[in-house]
Amino acid sequence: MKEKKKILFLCTGNSCRSQMAEAWTRHLRNDEYEAYSAGTAPRGIDHMAIHVMSEAGIDISSQRSKGIDSLGVIEFDYVITLCDNARESCPYYPAKTKLIHKGFDDPAKLAEGSKGDKDAIKIYRKVRDEIKDYVMNLPLTKTQLNRSTDMPMNNILSCLFSNDKLCPLIGG
Repeated sequence: MKEKKKILFLCTGNSCRSQMAEAWTRHLRNDEYEAYSAGTAPRGIDHMAIHVMSEAGIDISSQRSKGIDSLGVIEFDYVITLCDNARESCPYYPAKTKLIHKGFDDPAKLAEGSKGDKDAIKIYRKVRDEIKDYVMNLPLTKTQLNRSTDMPMNNILSCLFSNDKLCPLIGG
């Protein structure tokens, strides 16, 4: 039996996007990937995320928002940042780990300007469906992998924290 790849979805609050990505991966790709999620500043699971995932038949109500430190010493094959803030504050990972950024809109922020729950739920559904599509299309493409950690870790950290748009880790 082929060993599952360990994948961490990282976001700021571990309240919505990373929770959705973890749940979709477990639901759709559990035979290939061992999914985790965490936040750089965890703040509890967004009730709207729970609602839209339940609409899709996935219960995330028992998942909890957690920080990176709570995961212990897991050697991840991939760390995928799902928001710019997590990308900018991504911690050190061993050279074996492929760091990838795939940004998704923050539904909570976008929903702040909505006219009520009906408009807000549409925003959350859109992000939910975009994350599902992304997970369904794993494994990661060669282009994505080439943008990851094929350079020494000190160069990666310099690149990540420089906010240089020419950095292959930030470019897209």
